[in-house]
Amino acid sequence: MPASERAVEMALTAAQAAADKKAEDIVLLDVADQLIITDAFVLASAPNERQVLAIVDAIEEKLLELPEKAKPVRREGERSGRWVLLDYVDIVVHIQHSEEREFYALDRLWKDCPRIEFVDRDLADSPS
Repeated sequence: MPASERAVEMALTAAQAAADKKAEDIVLLDVADQLIITDAFVLASAPNERQVLAIVDAIEEKLLELPEKAKPVRREGERSGRWVLLDYVDIVVHIQHSEEREFYALDRLWKDCPRIEFVDRDLADSPS
């Protein structure tokens, strides 16, 4: 069974918040058929710790603005700012320093999972 509508809404909101803070390589994966603990992963990276933390803050802020507010049930990795995980139950957000993203390669680990289509609204609005 694919990711729930709620999970897709949250993942797209998180992805746009990350894009607004200039996150790199944003990927949304539908892991609902592979995991029973969550429906989707949001993966994004940034070149430095400060930007990782800014992206995390933006995601938390935007998910609280949803009609059905979302707060993470768990947060990990904030102290170092190299890999921050936000667990929202329906989705899990991984914001990684570019070096961690390359080393741990979550994209490859979950490559068999379908992607959820995401287009940064700023790129969609700009003329070609």
